[in-house]
Amino acid sequence: MRPIDWTVVAVYMTATLAIGLWLARRASRSLEDFFVGGRTIPWWLAGASMAAITFSVDTPLYVSGLVIGRGIAGNWEWWSFVVAHVSMIYLFARLWRRAGILTDYELTELRYGRKAAAVLRGTGAFLFALPINAISIAYGMLAMRKVADALGIWTQLGLVGDAQKVQAVVLIAAVVLLYAAFSGLWGVVTTDFFQLALALVGAIVVVTYALHEIGGIAVLPAKLAAAGQGNHLAFFPSLGSALLPLPTFLAYISIQWWAYKGADGGGQFVQRLVSVPSEKDAEKAAWLFNIINYVVRCWPWIISALVAMIVLPNLADREMAYPTLMKRYLPAGMLGLVFASLVAAFMSSVSAQVNWGASYLVNDVYRRFLAPKASDRSLVWAGRLASLIITAVASAVAFNLHSIGETFRLLIALGTGTGAVLILRWFWWRINVWAEIAALVGSVVVAGIIYSVPTLRALEFGIRETAMAAVVTSLWLTVMWLTPPESDETLDAFYTRARPGGAWGPVRARTGIAPRQHLASDVRRVFAGVAALLGVNITIGTLLLQQWSVAGVAAAIAVGGVLYLRRARTLVAE
Repeated sequence: MRPIDWTVVAVYMTATLAIGLWLARRASRSLEDFFVGGRTIPWWLAGASMAAITFSVDTPLYVSGLVIGRGIAGNWEWWSFVVAHVSMIYLFARLWRRAGILTDYELTELRYGRKAAAVLRGTGAFLFALPINAISIAYGMLAMRKVADALGIWTQLGLVGDAQKVQAVVLIAAVVLLYAAFSGLWGVVTTDFFQLALALVGAIVVVTYALHEIGGIAVLPAKLAAAGQGNHLAFFPSLGSALLPLPTFLAYISIQWWAYKGADGGGQFVQRLVSVPSEKDAEKAAWLFNIINYVVRCWPWIISALVAMIVLPNLADREMAYPTLMKRYLPAGMLGLVFASLVAAFMSSVSAQVNWGASYLVNDVYRRFLAPKASDRSLVWAGRLASLIITAVASAVAFNLHSIGETFRLLIALGTGTGAVLILRWFWWRINVWAEIAALVGSVVVAGIIYSVPTLRALEFGIRETAMAAVVTSLWLTVMWLTPPESDETLDAFYTRARPGGAWGPVRARTGIAPRQHLASDVRRVFAGVAALLGVNITIGTLLLQQWSVAGVAAAIAVGGVLYLRRARTLVAE
């Protein structure tokens, strides 16, 4: 890194801090202003922020590790979530906005009326706000540390020990804390927008320079084949694949998307869905996120990883491929820009996680149980204190993480098995609080057992995930049938407020209120949306890599999905 590179980084950091602090006045009026932007955030800003959440500094490193280790097909580890994310558009976005809550855990006391619901709300919110959220933030800090290692930044700064490196990353997190704690969600989503744009530009710059080094994308497939790596270009695993075992692939596409804790939107996504002015805006925000996530952003990373397999064949740490390409090929000034883009990705993710975690601690723990009559001013300051606590805990955890990919899989495991009950609580009156408690406790206990027993931890990821989903789902179903349903009064009040589709027959009969959702039609639109997004994604990739026959099939699927969605929209409008 030369002086011009450091200048670029310094300008970016200063501008981000200035924007965040300038928006601080918007967040000081009330808790709703601080955590959901007064429900006035434009849909395009909310959607871009959702995309920025999932684009952290770890993401290109994670994708590099996947592609080099398992080929393009390895990306089904995260592509499989497209079903949950499109479901968020058509099944859940409007329901979340209609519920009028501040956090998704606030929903538990609307959906379930017992004292146990309050316990679930407080316990679940604390669990995800602090220990799990801290691991997730620390995971980003680990990636930031690895990027700086690859670029030789620590050597330039005279930092040699891991502890010193973590402390330097924590200083960046402290800048994030400064504006996130004072500007609230408006500051977070506004800086997210600029950070996402910079991060996307950085990814395009890296792949452009890397491809120039090998003679362009036209020669990439042939050079991989000559290096004996042509099998990495497959989009789907074959039977007996040495790269991606078929059972793991099947677990990704058939289990992971519905078993995961964010299957109904969840957490930070819900925070943005409820921050927009209307239900229609929530749906549009979810669509924008999906387009950026599955169409716009992934191919620069994947192509960069494939180039790294040619020019960096003996790389010891696969996750270091992306920053190593940066250091090797980017000229002065451009290196600073791309490094700033990764810092931007890190900052956007951390700011979102800090603000979201603080919303849990304040709304679902502090206000609900400790200070129900607290003034808005004191609650806003409690949010700022909670932001500080979360950042401090995450910084402590960061000293003990080493693998990006393994930490990502741990975060998935900690919620595996809860997704089904979170989905069904919207569409089936029989789901009760004890089922959700059993799912939450079961997922944490089962994940703890698997990750603490070496024999179980050594199992293929797909087998582990399938077993976890089966055990936790069996547990909460058993608990549900052995315990009584929620009271008629609670079910009637929730249904009247949200008016979901699905199996609410007894409740509809009592209330005489029709649903505002046509569930069967929405499910068909989910499948069409998945076909459209994955079809476009795979079409882009196969065209870039000259797999013409696969491109033709993928394009036909994409066109079919888009045509169905256009027809369905016309029918709804009529």
